[in-house]
Order: sequence, then C-alpha cells, then structure tokens
Amino acid sequence: MTQLDQFLIRAEALLGRLESILPRADAAPDWEAATAFRWRHRGGAAGGYLQAVGHISNIALSDLHNIEIQKQQIDQNTRQFVDGRPANNVLLTGARGTGKSSLIKACLNQYAPQGLRLIEVDKDDLAALPDIVDLVAARPERFIIFCDDLSFEEGESGYKALKVALDGSIAAQSDNVLIYATSNRRHLLPERMSDNATYKTTEDGDLHPGETVEEKISLSERFGLWVSFYPFKQDDYLDIVGHWLSHFGCNVEQIAEARADALRWALQRASRSGRVAWQFARDYAGRMTSND
Repeated sequence: MTQLDQFLIRAEALLGRLESILPRADAAPDWEAATAFRWRHRGGAAGGYLQAVGHISNIALSDLHNIEIQKQQIDQNTRQFVDGRPANNVLLTGARGTGKSSLIKACLNQYAPQGLRLIEVDKDDLAALPDIVDLVAARPERFIIFCDDLSFEEGESGYKALKVALDGSIAAQSDNVLIYATSNRRHLLPERMSDNATYKTTEDGDLHPGETVEEKISLSERFGLWVSFYPFKQDDYLDIVGHWLSHFGCNVEQIAEARADALRWALQRASRSGRVAWQFARDYAGRMTSND
C-alpha cells in the first residue's frame, strides 16, 4: 500500500468522525402537511428540525368566555400580523388555566387559512431561535413562535437567548415571525425580598433601583404587548361550565342541575379556572351519557 493510499484511508476515517459530530443539514419540513410544528432537538451538536403536528386543538375564539378584552387584544395583533401590518411580540401572563395558551391556539385556527403557522419551542431549545428564524424567513407564510408556560431560574441560558431574539441582535427580526409567550410570572424570573436590598436612598430621598431588579424586568419589557389574565368569579366559572356542557351535548336541564357539582369540583381543586370548568364538563357529560 502506497503512502497516498494510507493517507486517503486516514482522511476518509477522519471525515467520518467529523460527520458524526457536525450538525446535519435538515430537509425543510413539508409545509403543506400541517399548520403547526414543534422544534425537536437532536441532542449534542446535531442541531434540530421542525416536526409537523398532525392533530391540533380545534378550539375556536368563540369557545373562550369572559376574557373578551384579552381576546380582542390578541386577535387584533394577530390580524395585523397576518395582514402584513406592523404587530408586536406578545407576553400573556396571569392566573393558571384562564385561557392564555388556548387563545393562541384559537388564533391559529382562525387565521391558518390566511397563511398563519405556529412553531412551538420548548424553553430548553430557545438557543435555536436564530436557526428557526433563518429556516422560515424566506417563506410566504406568517409564523408565530410559541413558548408556553415560560419561566426561568437565574442563570438559565434560554433567558439570554430569548432576550437577543426579541431585541438585541445585530440582525433584525424577520417580518414574518412573531414570538408569543405565556407565563404565570409577569417578569419571567423569580422575585425575592432580597432584591429590595439593592435599593438605596440618597439624602434628598431619590431611589436608585439596583441592577438585579433591572435585569429581572428587562426581558418582559422587550415584548411589545403585555396581556394579563385574572382568576374567574363564580358566575364566570359557571358560565364557562355551561358552555362546555352544551358543547358535550348536555341539555338546559342537565346544565342547571350541574351547578352545585361544578362548584364542589372547583372547591376541591381550589381554582375556578377555564381549565377546571372544561375538566368538570368532560367528567359530568361523560357520566350523563353513560346513564342514558
């Protein structure tokens, strides 16, 4: 075997090892296969890909009750985006189970025929946001990148990645991409009493906020639109229960008879939320059907 043959064998082996650790070039997803996608991370340095979501929630805007102001704000912003007009990244915060995620899914169902698409990204994959934006920037569709139940502990890498993606990179955000995030925390990071120790009072009474507090609010401030959700009152909760019971086929008499059970169900869970109302309706309607 000549020295050239030995060199070629070693070079081929080296290329094989490099291919195993370098990110693979992924084929573009089938954009006609779905209106919603998930970003999947391969692990290590192998990059990621968009996976089509075959079955998505069929919830409609009309299914969401007692959040009319929030619904109007999100619907208006999304309509502007779909129409190619200026629109904002959105942070939806507040009480659990009040319709934050459902509202985004309902907007997808409303505007998918006009070209709206949704890409769900887990918090642990936020570092891939630049790659995702590059992947869709030349597409004719309009993309909402959806980060659900978002919150960070101090020092997590995804926090800075999201800050840069929202407003901080030398590259401008693509015109066909917006970020919608939901969270139970207004400022996305835990707030502690010790943060107040960084406030100092001067002789003339001026307050100087510490850098810790500034850092905690800097991410949420990069969302152009803040939409807050609040716990439901009892009548609002019962109204939502009635809507879903009707959706599952219960008649007016059954809905009226279900009120006491619905209140006990909420009391057991210490929550009068839309999610709890939907869960009760499924249970109650299922039992009524089995008794027929």
